[in-house]
Amino acid sequence: QVQLVESGGGLVQPGGSLRLSCAASGSLFSMGWYRQAPGKQRELVADITGVGTTEYADSAKGRFTISRDNAKNTVYLQMNSLKPEDTAVYYCNGVSRFGINYWGKGTLVTVSS
Repeated sequence: QVQLVESGGGLVQPGGSLRLSCAASGSLFSMGWYRQAPGKQRELVADITGVGTTEYADSAKGRFTISRDNAKNTVYLQMNSLKPEDTAVYYCNGVSRFGINYWGKGTLVTVSS
């Protein structure tokens, strides 16, 4: 069982930046971030494999950057030029090499003036 612990959420003004972190208790094949806004389905924001292959949602391209530190089993999401529509609970996700999914409890990001 791998545990994921997120940090870094909070309140930010439109156009501002936040950096999310997620520490895993074990190594994972891929790690990523999903988000769920009120009344909407959970959606992929970005993910990254252990060799650095990344995938981004169209809404994140050009504004968000995902990275990971394999030595620390940690994934980061740098979010710039934040918009009110980025407001959501952000969940860390990890997938083991056996295809098992793990989820963090989520961290709230609120973009508002």
